[in-house]
Formats: sequence, C-alpha cells, structure tokens
Amino acid sequence: MDNVLNVTHITLDGYVDMDKYRYVYFLIMFTVYILIICSNSTIVYLIWIHQSLHEPMYIFIAALLVNSVLFSTVVYPKLLIDFLSEKQIISYSACLFQCAMYYSLGGSEFLLLAAMAFDRYVSICKPLQYATIMRNTTVSKLLVLAWFLPTFQVAVTVAVKANQKLCRFTLTGIFCNTAINKLYCVVTKEQVIRVMIALFNVELLPLLFILFTYTRILIISYRSCREVRRKAAQTCLPHLIVLINFSCFCAYDVIVAGLDSDFPKTVRLIMTLQVVLYNPLFNPIMYGLKMKEIYKHLKRLFCLGKN
Repeated sequence: MDNVLNVTHITLDGYVDMDKYRYVYFLIMFTVYILIICSNSTIVYLIWIHQSLHEPMYIFIAALLVNSVLFSTVVYPKLLIDFLSEKQIISYSACLFQCAMYYSLGGSEFLLLAAMAFDRYVSICKPLQYATIMRNTTVSKLLVLAWFLPTFQVAVTVAVKANQKLCRFTLTGIFCNTAINKLYCVVTKEQVIRVMIALFNVELLPLLFILFTYTRILIISYRSCREVRRKAAQTCLPHLIVLINFSCFCAYDVIVAGLDSDFPKTVRLIMTLQVVLYNPLFNPIMYGLKMKEIYKHLKRLFCLGKN
C-alpha cells in the first residue's frame, strides 16, 4: 500500500510563538468565544420570547445570529485545544469536515442576507403584497434553502477531495480552509470548475441578488416620501453594513488562503484571525443597537434589575 495514503494527520503551522504565548492566546480566544455565544444568544432569545418580534425580518436576523454561533463553533473549540497542546495537528478527515462546515455556513450567511434583502424589498417596494408574499411557509422555505443548499454544494466538492492523494502534510494556517488545496499532489480542472460553480451558487449569485434588491429599494425610496426613506434607512442600513463587513472578511479569507508560504507568519496569523473574530461579534452589536425594536427589548432586559 502507498505509504502516503497511511498518513492521516496534518500539521497546522500557522501559529506564532506558541510556547511563549499559548495561555495568552487561549485566554483571549476563550473570552471572545464566550462573548460570541452570549451576545448572539441574547438577541435570539429576545426574538424568541417577544411576540412583536415574530416577523420575517427578525426571524431572519435570529437565523443569521444562530449561524454565527455555529460558524464560530466550527473553528473556536479546535483552536482552544490547539493552544493547550504540544502539537497542533488534525486528522485529514476532521480537516475536511471543518473545511466543509466552514464554507457551508459561510455560504448560508450570504443566503440569509439575501433572504433579508428580499424581505426588505417586498416590504418597501410592494407593501400591499407583503402579507401575501412573506408568509410563514415562504420564510421556512428560505431558511431551509439557506442552510441546505450550501451544505449540499460543499459536501459534493469535499466528497471528491476525500480520496485525493496528499503530497504535503503541513497546512500554513490555524484551521482548515481552501489552503488545503495546496496539500494535494494534483488539482484537476474539473475540481476547480466544481469549486467555482459552488462559489457562484452560494456566494456570488446571492451577492448579485442583494445588490439588485437594494438598488431597487434605493430607487423607490428616492422617489417616495420622507417616511418611506426613513423606514428604508432604518431597516436596510444594518443589513448593508453586515453584508459589506462579511464580504470583506470573505475576501480576506481568499487572500490569506492564496498567500505564498513565505509570507510573514505573524501577518498571516493576524489576517486569519480577522476572518473568525470580528464578524460573529459584529452582527449582534449591529442588530442589537441599530434595530429599534430589538434595542428596546435589549434595554429593558439589562435595565430589569434596576427597576
């Protein structure tokens, strides 16, 4: 049997000065992970218990925040284990699984943002048809599509990779992303095309749809009265900021994964952490402070003990 096929572990070589800073890394990332869970869960809890927030827009926000927690859970527990371990390694199967979940949940984020854009489009551009279009069944279908379409697309791509031959076993990163492609002996055109199709379906297509809907909203709002413009700005601005923020970090991920191995390791580590650190914390802050109804209930929750 080929000895290469017997190698089941990959070394994660993206850490800097682990012997010196391992406990500092652990404390910082553990604190961030707890903050991510608590902040996102608080907003989801408020949406869950308050009947006034049981509307499509808030349901999509809750789904987005749940997705942020799942996305973080794919990465953070393994990071925390690695910080306290002598060797930072991961099995090939676990690496593929982490990579698959990382990109499927990333794709779900884009599709959830697209669903939110569609909801705002119907609300502002077709207000009389809103109740008919955005029924509970429509919301449920959009949520199922947002979570299962990326999972299916990514699963097919990863399943093909599972039997590929590895020629390198050191990953220049701290978790498994597209940098894993550099470990394979051969990357065929068919595999590249399959990845491009998946990216188009779960990232580029939703992004184009979001840009189209918000362009329409902008045009309608500009032609309408001040009240419509105020409503559009109040409900759409947080979504747009989250979209821009997440799109920038996706571009970050592509850049980091494509960097040459001789790129400074410290800079690579810092850039990689941007991808998994800010967005899951940014979302609950943005929606908690900028969405008036959520902020009202959030304020009551934290002021409850003072009354």
